[in-house]
Amino acid sequence: MARLRFYLRLGRLCAVVAAGLSLASGLKLVTLLGARPSPITRQRLCRWFLARLASALPYEIRVTGTRPEQPMLWLANHLSWTDIPLLGMLLPMTFLAKSEVRQWPLLGWLAAEAGTQFIQRGRGDSNALSQLLGAELLQGRHVLIFPEGTTTDGTALRAFHSRLLGCAIETGTPIQPVAIRYRRDEQADPIAPFIGDDDLLSHLFRLLAADTAIVEIQLLKPIASGAMDRNRLGRTCHTAIAEALRGRAAPLVLAA
Repeated sequence: MARLRFYLRLGRLCAVVAAGLSLASGLKLVTLLGARPSPITRQRLCRWFLARLASALPYEIRVTGTRPEQPMLWLANHLSWTDIPLLGMLLPMTFLAKSEVRQWPLLGWLAAEAGTQFIQRGRGDSNALSQLLGAELLQGRHVLIFPEGTTTDGTALRAFHSRLLGCAIETGTPIQPVAIRYRRDEQADPIAPFIGDDDLLSHLFRLLAADTAIVEIQLLKPIASGAMDRNRLGRTCHTAIAEALRGRAAPLVLAA
């Protein structure tokens, strides 16, 4: 039975990825023909794909809080590559990902076609990247970053890299803090984290072979960015997410 469940899940996931490839190829063809889709169109199509990818993962998804109506800079703790579809299904948004993601088979190409901005660690181009993200915010688009700079096993929240928060301060954009927890058998899920030398396919196969787990996504109270420098803003956001992960935040039921 477990083997049958694995292959059924794998088949569903392959169908979703195939749909994403067809969608991305169609966008590529339209662009080559001279009718370049707008960024918001790409983001909406990306959200459509990510929602289906999230539904194909073996998770029961529980979202609390209120989805913001105005553009915000989203900050979330980071455990796995699955964080991206699970958050990307909520609203159309621009993603910031490490450059290694661009090399992932299929998913890396899909991410690039969706307009993901890739950052190469250690290159020192944070000012240019901050300006790029600021332009996205000024165009009325949500932007998601993971300020820890890497994935963790979820047992502790790493310090936030605050250099990219300047894009929110300079544009007067509020911050949308997000806390993500993966739960299995009432405990932190040991399978969900994508860390260390793990590779995408091995991690994916472990997920598909396991029982359904729970992922809790808390959309916390937005934080105004205008009155703070980026270091203070980073500490404020870190505190909000850390307290939520410790269960000290009181979430609201997600608005429809």
